[in-house]
Amino acid sequence: MKTFTHRSTFRLALLVAALGCLTITGCREAAEDAAFREFEEEFGSGGTTANTSTDGGDTSDTALNTITDEPVDFEFADLVKPFDPPPLEEIISLNEWADKPVLDAVELMRERQAGEQQLATPAEALALKNSSVANNNKIISAMGRLAQEGEVNYSAEWNRHTAGDIKSTNPLMISSTAEFDVAGLTNMGLFGFDWNFVPFASTDVVVSWQTSANGLYDKVVMRDDLRWSDGTVITAHDVAYSYQVIMTSSVPIPAVRSGTDQLKYVHAYDDHTVIFFHNESLATNVWNINFPVIPKHIYENTVPEDPTMAKSEAHVALDENPITGGAYQITKRVRGQEIVLKRRESYYIVDGKVVRRKPNFETIRFHIVENSSTALLALKKGDIEEMQLSPEQWQSQTSGEEFYKNNTKSYALEWVYYYFGWNNRSPFFRDVRVRQAMSYAFNHQELLDRHRFGLDEAAQGIFHKTSRWAPTTLPAPYTQDLDKAEDLLAAAGWEDSDNDGVLDNIVELDSDFDGKIDGKRRMRFEFTILVSNKQERIDICTLLQENLDQIGIRCNVKPVEFTTLQQLSRDHQFDAIFAGWGTGADPDTSENLWTTKAIDAGRNYGCYSSKIVDQLFEDGKRELDPEKRAAIYQKIHLQLWDDQPYTWLYFRNAYYGFNRSLRGYNYSARGPYNYGPGESTIFKPAGMR
Repeated sequence: MKTFTHRSTFRLALLVAALGCLTITGCREAAEDAAFREFEEEFGSGGTTANTSTDGGDTSDTALNTITDEPVDFEFADLVKPFDPPPLEEIISLNEWADKPVLDAVELMRERQAGEQQLATPAEALALKNSSVANNNKIISAMGRLAQEGEVNYSAEWNRHTAGDIKSTNPLMISSTAEFDVAGLTNMGLFGFDWNFVPFASTDVVVSWQTSANGLYDKVVMRDDLRWSDGTVITAHDVAYSYQVIMTSSVPIPAVRSGTDQLKYVHAYDDHTVIFFHNESLATNVWNINFPVIPKHIYENTVPEDPTMAKSEAHVALDENPITGGAYQITKRVRGQEIVLKRRESYYIVDGKVVRRKPNFETIRFHIVENSSTALLALKKGDIEEMQLSPEQWQSQTSGEEFYKNNTKSYALEWVYYYFGWNNRSPFFRDVRVRQAMSYAFNHQELLDRHRFGLDEAAQGIFHKTSRWAPTTLPAPYTQDLDKAEDLLAAAGWEDSDNDGVLDNIVELDSDFDGKIDGKRRMRFEFTILVSNKQERIDICTLLQENLDQIGIRCNVKPVEFTTLQQLSRDHQFDAIFAGWGTGADPDTSENLWTTKAIDAGRNYGCYSSKIVDQLFEDGKRELDPEKRAAIYQKIHLQLWDDQPYTWLYFRNAYYGFNRSLRGYNYSARGPYNYGPGESTIFKPAGMR
């Protein structure tokens, strides 16, 4: 008979101690990408506002944009209910209107920095090694300062790193971090949000933005000097048309459709005025109006012929040479190697007049380097000029002169948490006591010390403590307590009845994880945890395996390719997974992770279901008072913590290496990119190429 090791080991430790011998990241999709960037790296991290997934592949939500060879019936805007927009004069006269912020994000950052003390000059910062919090703060303060008049080298090229190729240049089809990064430079949008996730309309695109007092209308007046890269004027009709494409069921873009489908209608009254109609007054309306915009004159003839927007000759050609509305256009793509963007004059010069701030780089070149070790070598050589570092690379591979010769590095908190996800329909994890036991069984301190090198902090639920949505008093993080784990398992019926060293129990079966019980039988507690095929992720799951073995549970670690992990997750075909999510710009984006309806129509891959949480999310989107609304999401945080559908592990910092020639990079809770102003303030000083 095998005996469990942890109790005897614990007692031995006490004995030895007694003897004195004992000595350890501009649209709702952009808003949602914040939450989904992480399922992309772990499950596969921006310019969006949602929960982002994390794993170097597709973001989980947008990965639902599945294109098949099956023929589809095309009915344009079939998801839009019939609606006859009233005259504009009637809407204006019958409503009271409140002005909403229309801001220049660069000037917003400049105002912020005017009130901050600069802790070092760039020269002083570049002489430092980032070996302490104080040095990190000095480097961020110095290297993040915005350019002054005459300081920018506008002919410079920026060599960026991306870990994967882009699959599509169509903003409606975005499905990976690389595509978000490229789209942030090539696509136009009406709205954005700052480093505090506060939304605004951009002065580059919008003249005015107003919301009706009853919350049922948003009225936007667009500028008249907007141009697509083919010279065609960008109008309100492009916005309304894009909404109709998104609301066409045969177009495979459920990611972008999420949120947009809560709108009642979008109508262009003239070339510059667009009204967003809402079904009801919701706190989330401000995000629902933020969706990608595509050129109507290009797609109105191609979409009916090919609703996939990917297969036809016309769409293939558009994917290679897209018509862009942003500051850059793609001039070269070599699959698996590089994507080259060029600044377009028609973005900032119209009819011979400078109408917008000139983008800081003439060329931005994305180097596609999948292997992180190869990418780091390229960074050290100067072939690429920025990359996100792993904790191990930060700790042990970027401390010497070889790195600092061409680079510096900095880090900041990112609202990205990692977890073990338990399938709540699995016979093993249906009982909350078992899920709590998993959290007690795991050695969280060893994870933080050995696998995260003491750089990251324990996660205490879905919202980081610096978020306004987090409870004022966070629950205490789990620490390993194998006795508590065993007691909880025993209370749930898991005991070693046949003395074979493995727990067993009579459990209800749900063979296909559809929520329907198929019968009962006695089972050994032996399950498989799926993890992306990355060694650092595998090592964390192996630690779980070792911990569970001490209390009579067999955990098999199964590394799989990202696409396989993604598919099995969407189909709920797993017992446990290791993954991560980035927190969305608005807490309502987490609805797609935690509500019962999101099991079949969202990202609730673990099939968690709580009537309490379902109702709280409904209450949260309808509560307009900021303080009362925050209290609702704090309750959600605490309820999830009690139920432990995940074992929350750690919040990841954003670790970046930057070439010494770069200036103007700052951080948000999503990292240095894809927020306002994000990458648009990065520059090379005059005299540097």
